[in-house]
Amino acid sequence: MSEGVTDFRVAKDELERFMLTVLARAGADTASADAVTRALVTASRMGTDSHGLRLLPHYVSALQGGRIAGSPKMSFERCLPATGYLDAGHGFGHLAGYTAMAHAADMAGEVGIGAVAVGNSSHFGAAGCYALAAAERGMIGLAVCNSDPFVLLHGGTRPFHGTNPIAFAAPVADGSPYLLDMATSSIPWNRVQQYGAIGRELPDQVAADAEGRVTRTAAEVAALLPLGGADFGFKGAGLGGMVEVLSSTLAGMVNGFRLLPMNGPDMATPRGVGHFFLALKPDAFARGGPYTARMRDYLADLRGQPGRGGARVLAPGDREWACQDRRDAEGIPLDSANQAVYRELAERLEVAELQSLP
Repeated sequence: MSEGVTDFRVAKDELERFMLTVLARAGADTASADAVTRALVTASRMGTDSHGLRLLPHYVSALQGGRIAGSPKMSFERCLPATGYLDAGHGFGHLAGYTAMAHAADMAGEVGIGAVAVGNSSHFGAAGCYALAAAERGMIGLAVCNSDPFVLLHGGTRPFHGTNPIAFAAPVADGSPYLLDMATSSIPWNRVQQYGAIGRELPDQVAADAEGRVTRTAAEVAALLPLGGADFGFKGAGLGGMVEVLSSTLAGMVNGFRLLPMNGPDMATPRGVGHFFLALKPDAFARGGPYTARMRDYLADLRGQPGRGGARVLAPGDREWACQDRRDAEGIPLDSANQAVYRELAERLEVAELQSLP
């Protein structure tokens, strides 16, 4: 990568090559490196760079610091015909996520439904990756995870829940899956950082200062508001709590309020993050297998609705699939900050630098 390049785009295969090599040099085994790379590249192809390529340097630090085990001793116990528990062995959350969803889908293939709680894990990137993994196997998938506190309770003055994402995916015959991936906060934390970097005022009712008062100035932000803002934040706070119960509580882990911060100074102590994954076999419910036709009709009706100002109405996932098609054709962009960080990783770990598309 040459200095000063800002329009820097890499092919999917080139980004995968770089990530796999960097993670291996940093101490990850093959299964861990494959899972992290799969998740990060999936997120960046769909335009979610905050949970994609930008996370690689953090994961290298956590791996080399000892927080994350590069060769985890994971163990899975099938507790009942449709339930199981995965001890992630303090390895990468991405490996835990794909492994747990595979177990959930296997059980759903047998008995119609499969649910797996995961304990002793770590940050797993974009939750949508694991719901999508279920949809790619013809299953409806749900993935949730807790995180360290960033978000106020409704009427609260200090962060309590994490952004606690909810991801849901459903297979679509002859088309890309329906894919919803959302935080339970009004906006993600990286949006605050982005607005602060460019000196832009935040939208109203999305963030608060240290006293719990709504602010639109990024530099004053000490917490995010739950989905719904100051007036209706009980909705987002309730969803965040639901995620907490399904992830940390069900798996026997500490709740997000007690988690070590993801970006704190301690990169040696495992955090003990909890996840939860659910897979449903669509034709295991209503007789006659109506799912495929009804899903097709639902999406046709949704996309056929009139849009405000002539805009096109999109189903969850449509924007991401369009971005994926564009980035597969044009390359995945790296801004100047990420170019510099990736250049440093290449030099420090003696890995061939990323090559930009012509």
